[in-house]
Amino acid sequence: MTAESCAIRADGLTKYYQSVIGVEDLSFEVRRGETYGFLGANGAGKTTTMRLLLDLLRPDRGRAAVLGVDCHRASVQARRLIGYLPGELPIYPDLSARGYLDYLGRLEERPVAAAYLADLLDRFDVSDVDLQRPLRQQSHGMKRKIGIIQALMGRAPVVVLDEPTAGLDPLIVHAFRELLRDLRRRGDTTVLLSSHVLSEVESTCDRVGIIRAGRMVVVETVGNLVRQAPRRVTIDFASAVTREAPALPCATLVAQTPDRWIVDVRGPLGPIVSALAGLPIHDVRVDASTLEDLVVGFYRSQ
Repeated sequence: MTAESCAIRADGLTKYYQSVIGVEDLSFEVRRGETYGFLGANGAGKTTTMRLLLDLLRPDRGRAAVLGVDCHRASVQARRLIGYLPGELPIYPDLSARGYLDYLGRLEERPVAAAYLADLLDRFDVSDVDLQRPLRQQSHGMKRKIGIIQALMGRAPVVVLDEPTAGLDPLIVHAFRELLRDLRRRGDTTVLLSSHVLSEVESTCDRVGIIRAGRMVVVETVGNLVRQAPRRVTIDFASAVTREAPALPCATLVAQTPDRWIVDVRGPLGPIVSALAGLPIHDVRVDASTLEDLVVGFYRSQ
């Protein structure tokens, strides 16, 4: 990837918390205009990585850059390029939601367009009454919505979102996904998204990076990842089959009874279909693989 096409670059990022690994030799790149899903189990290193990009933490070794600006040697300049939603939103409890957004808007290098802010408030169902209430009186969900809005309202070229939809109701989650799809179509905003909601990642992201124990273990397009995940094939027989299920390189036997075989298949289904020739098949059901199937497998292999 050329420097001109790269929005976020990490090279060998390493951060230790005494004897605990935060991240270790972590390297990855996010393209300009891309929505990149950053996945991993709790403690895998997602939040540490984001804090390193924001220079909220300093690495023990390695480097990171945003749009070519070094995140640690020129941290103020780099942070000006980023809209950030942390996992735990820092708030001023006595400020109203309106006062909070106005205060952060004055800190933005780019003026906050009133029409765009109004659109965000409408998308996330934040009313004038909500804006007038002090933040200490707001629900967790409302604070989360305000956090998403503040990260996006300055139209920063790079947006880093740490678990943005945690605690939000389904309608607002839908609105968030629609907004991400709008940003993808517009093509001028790069999004680094950490989420445990895998359906959200599958529907909104271009590529996925899976981090495990502080190291990147997979970087792939969402489509390719889903194609790599096994499909579960359930074969029901009209009469008892006593022979053993065939051993195939592309298939893993999950369960076998005289009237049913359950097999996980990777790749084409042709070999398993050929192996069933001559058997008294009553029904065959193929359950499509999902991103969740594959990622859970990576999590469990830790």
